[in-house]
Amino acid sequence: MAVTVTNLIQGPATLYKGTQYTGSYDQSPEPGDTSVNTTPSGTAWSDVGGTNDGVNLEIAREYAEMEVDQLVDIPERRLTKREISITTNLAEATLENLALTLNEATTTVTSGSGFKTFIPTITTSATQPTYVPIILDGYAPSQNRRRVIGRRMLSIDPISTAYRKDGMTMFNVRWAGHYVSSTLAPFKVIDQTS
Repeated sequence: MAVTVTNLIQGPATLYKGTQYTGSYDQSPEPGDTSVNTTPSGTAWSDVGGTNDGVNLEIAREYAEMEVDQLVDIPERRLTKREISITTNLAEATLENLALTLNEATTTVTSGSGFKTFIPTITTSATQPTYVPIILDGYAPSQNRRRVIGRRMLSIDPISTAYRKDGMTMFNVRWAGHYVSSTLAPFKVIDQTS
């Protein structure tokens, strides 16, 4: 088997968050496919800053097995669940990033003379959480760019922050993708080609 060395990928990714999802999918217009090698619009998308230990993209799938009495082998499987997730450690431990990891609108961070405050929203289990679109910009084969757009993402894991003598304070986060509509997939992947 021949190896195409230009297909090997290494390098960091940059994360961007869009405007919170409020029921219609036009809050943060997606950058066009042809702009995969450019920074997303600053008015619709904002860089979440530095990350530590990489950015992980996971697409998990679950299949139900079908079986029949006449066969010992599994004759078929059907896809029953798919989940995209983007996981990282946000190295910039700002209040805005804390709000992002807790599914809060950044408007919950306010500034005063010489201080900033974050107060979480008081809510119930019936309240819709704040979904956001997330863009992962990384590398593709041949040193081109790859863009993954998670269209309706929600931070779902516990947030843990350590203050240590010998290590950085960061926010760990895992965003999971959710259903958008019958005509719009929850995520999209675009590769730049040379």
